[in-house]
Amino acid sequence: MAMAATVAIIGGGIGGLTLALGLRRRGLDAVVYERAAELHEVGAAVALSANGTRVLHDLGLSGELVERSAVPTELIYRHWGGGRRIAAYEVGQGYSARFGAPYYGVHRADLQQILASACGSERLLLGKQLVDVSPSARGHRLRFADGTDAHADVVVGADGVHSTVRRWISDVDPAVYSGTSGFRGLIAVDAMPSLPDPGAIQFWMGPGAHVLHYPIGDGSVVNFLAVVHEPSEWAAQHWVREVSPEALEAPFRAWHPGVREMVGATTVHRRWALFGQAPLNRWHRDGIVLLGDAAHAMLPHHGQGANQTIEDAATLAECLHRDSRDDALARYERLRKPRTRAVQRSSWVASDLLHVPDGPAANERDQALANIPATLRWIHGHDAEATARASGRY
Repeated sequence: MAMAATVAIIGGGIGGLTLALGLRRRGLDAVVYERAAELHEVGAAVALSANGTRVLHDLGLSGELVERSAVPTELIYRHWGGGRRIAAYEVGQGYSARFGAPYYGVHRADLQQILASACGSERLLLGKQLVDVSPSARGHRLRFADGTDAHADVVVGADGVHSTVRRWISDVDPAVYSGTSGFRGLIAVDAMPSLPDPGAIQFWMGPGAHVLHYPIGDGSVVNFLAVVHEPSEWAAQHWVREVSPEALEAPFRAWHPGVREMVGATTVHRRWALFGQAPLNRWHRDGIVLLGDAAHAMLPHHGQGANQTIEDAATLAECLHRDSRDDALARYERLRKPRTRAVQRSSWVASDLLHVPDGPAANERDQALANIPATLRWIHGHDAEATARASGRY
């Protein structure tokens, strides 16, 4: 039996806003509580694959996404020095036909604005830092740092890798340092005359480092993430560290000129330690549940952080629409835990493979990349909402 529930969503990022829209579409009441006084997304851009965009299209956001996004031409893996194309996969019209939805490169701020506008200010409350959750006759009582409180039947922690809500479910800190750090930038295509195929999603793979980039917006700007190995002590002391431009460029001095132009043009001179997450044993307790990075933060090497969060939102909305509260949360965890663990695991393996030096191991990896269509099928071809609908006898 479907629940007529009120849902409090803690966190106004991509996952929280997508969930609010999915619940509203199904006639359920949800309010998003965001701790920041104004919305802002960390990170330059996001790559939305078909498993994410089909959900956003179903929410009626296709027009805005098309207007503000770039559709990449190909997915290309390249050699770090000479730029040789090791593997490639078409990501244009053929991709949409294959997977039922397009691939977009979009600025995070634009995506969040699209979601927030659709959500509406009356259901998106800013400056609400959660400090306590306690049982009440009306489900849960939420207290915020500004002295206000609220009540809800279900509390969703969509509040990121450093989740506040998670402590009401688990006392385990699941963060695991990957041994790598990353830096990023938004670079005009005109500033990189040596870069081949700027309209494609590209991985440049090399010894101890890799670079991922893709176009966003109207295609005149490229978003990049450069990842390098760092000792474990670095992450313990500096989650984020300001560094000199010379330090950012140093690992790439012998790389292809297009890569050197890219990393040398960034104006964001800081590195982020990259953390994955050990799988949590449980995602929900007594009507409190986790979503997105709060439950399964993952390395960015498959571009699936935002997409898996969107899948979570679609699944949870469908389960809450169909089932009683406890049955809905149990079904949601049962559906999402195996899939997110598989993507997490695959992203972790990719972290090492992208950094293999030239030699037999790199040759073996390059041959395996011929199977990239199979990887795309099981990740990008997933329909979270249809899976949730089919998972029980409604």
